Formats: sequence, C-alpha cells, structure tokens
Amino acid sequence: MRRIIALAVMCCLVITVAAQQKRLLGGDISLLPSYEEAGTVYKDERGRQVEVLPFLKERGWNAMRVRLFVNPAQASDFSKDEGVCQDLDYVIRLSRRIKQEGFQLMLDFHYSDTWADPGKQFTPKEWEHCDQAALADSVYQHTRRSLQALKAAGAEPELIQVGNEITNGMLWPTGKIDPTKDEGWDVLCAFLKAGCRACREVCPQSKIIIHTEKAGNWDITDSYYRHLRQYDVDYDIIGLSYYPMWHKSIPNLGVTLNRLQEMYPDKPVMIVETAAYYSHERDPWAKPGQYSEFYPISPKGQKQFTRELMKELKKHENVTGVFWWYPEENGYQNSVTDGWLNRGLFDNKTGKALPALKAFTF
Repeated sequence: MRRIIALAVMCCLVITVAAQQKRLLGGDISLLPSYEEAGTVYKDERGRQVEVLPFLKERGWNAMRVRLFVNPAQASDFSKDEGVCQDLDYVIRLSRRIKQEGFQLMLDFHYSDTWADPGKQFTPKEWEHCDQAALADSVYQHTRRSLQALKAAGAEPELIQVGNEITNGMLWPTGKIDPTKDEGWDVLCAFLKAGCRACREVCPQSKIIIHTEKAGNWDITDSYYRHLRQYDVDYDIIGLSYYPMWHKSIPNLGVTLNRLQEMYPDKPVMIVETAAYYSHERDPWAKPGQYSEFYPISPKGQKQFTRELMKELKKHENVTGVFWWYPEENGYQNSVTDGWLNRGLFDNKTGKALPALKAFTF
C-alpha cells in the first residue's frame, strides 16, 4: 500500500512539473528592432549592458509575441510615433530572430492599419469599401498570405491571435458588437472563422487564440466565449488582457480564471497582455498619482504587482502562459517614441532592468 501511495504521489509530482514546464513566460517585443536601430542601450539591474533576447532567455523567458498590422504605412503620424510600424517584412525579420534564439512565437493579428483595441477597430483603408462577404475573404487572404510568408522564412508561429482585444468586435462598423447582446455575432464570427480557417490550413500545428480584455468582468467574458461556442468558432486558447488599472484587483482576476476553468474546461487560458506603471514621467496618457488604486506608481509598486500576479496565476492549472506588454520600452538616450508609457521592464531614464523583471517568473 505504501508503495502504491508513493507511486501515486510521484506521478502527481511529475504531472505538476510537466504542467509547469509547458507554461509560457514572455512578452510582446514588437518595437525592439526600432530601439536597437536607434542605438538604445539596455542594462541589467547592476548597470551592465546586455542584449535583450539572450538576457530575457537567461531570466526564464521562453516565448515572444509580435503584432502585425495590415498596412501601417496608412496609419496616422501620431500612431507611428507610438510605435505602429510592424508590416509583414518587419515582422518576418523579428520573428526569425525570435525563433533562432529558441523562443516560441506568438503572432498577433491586428486586422487594422493601426492599433486595434476595445476603443477602436478601424477597418484597413484597402478594405473600407468591402461588403461583409468581401471583408471575410480579406481576413482569410491576409491571414493566409502572412502565415505562408512567415512559414517560408522559417518563422512559423506556435501561437496565433486572430484579432487583438476584440471584445467589441473588429472591422468596425461591420463587425462591431455589444458583447452582452445577441446581435451581430453572425458577422463577427464569420470574420473569426475566416481567420481561423487560414491558420488551420497553413499552420495546422499552431494554437489559435481569441483575445478579449474584460478579465475583470466575468459576465462579459462569459457572454463572449459562450457566443463563440454557440457559433462554433474553431479556436484553442482563451486569451485575456489583464491590467490592474483597468481590470480590477488580482483576486477579481482569480474569480474569472476559476469560472473559465469551470465553464470552458477544454480551453486553456493565457494572459497575453499584462503590465503595470512604475512612473508617470513624460506620460501623455496619465496624470501624476493616477491608477494608484491598487499599487504605488513606483518601481516597488510595479514589482509588488508582478509578484502578486504571478502568485495568483500559479494557482490556476488552466493558465498556460503570461506575456508582458511592451517590456522593451526604454527611453534612455533615444527618441523612438514621443512620450513614455512607463510600463516596461527597463527604466526609461537609465536603461536598467527594473525590479519587476525578477518577480516576473513562473
């Protein structure tokens, strides 16, 4: 009996370790080449200069996320100053580096020429006069061509996001929805199915993510993924954005993760975007003291958030990955962007790795 119990315990330990090893730790580093071209210096905590990708790999990171716009040349100058530049050629070059360094790759399709998020999902300029059927075909053709090009370049993604923060739909106004209501889902899901079909055809081994950003609101999150199930959308992973300043406390996130496990046991969850402020210096979007409800706006506050977030995520077996958004931000002696967001993992004033980086670990 003791031997049986011991074997059972060992099996449980093996399963637990295996599950932990499968978890992905990474970040969206879409602007890294722009910083490197500007000669930006990145440093570790002690001030020693480092190369970003090898440095993050040493810290246990095993995956990277890259966004892809349809035609960022059509974006406004303001958006370009914020980092909108990732066309297919740019993404192929960066993705090849990521794969060559031994990271898994997550490709994030923004079906827009500029930022696609809950407040804006602008239809690409070249698609503006398309009807619903033509828009679905445009999604399919763009997704297919992009993936074929990446695959041919030796940079096939292991993970593919069909849309970015699409809680309110995409390709507005045609694909706009209210996630709490039943109208418009046939149109949105037709777009999603077109993108997912292209992924299955070109990259059949890749996992497909549907990404929303209401992790702090269970009713909206549940309604969204219930509608995807109702319309039989073919995807693999539930992707969430979680930012404490917009999506409530970490325990509230834990409630959402528990309920996702109960309601969608066949769908692993990834936090595909997270970050927290360490400063508001030169920030065009936030005022001093803003967003300090849960954590101080300081390096220590950012580290506290990160430590508590990772502690919470470790409790949930359905969580298989977490990605920091824009960790490569580094305003030290460069002018890559007009303002600073101050949510990265390198100090904009010194180029040094921030304390949160060490806390960002499974």
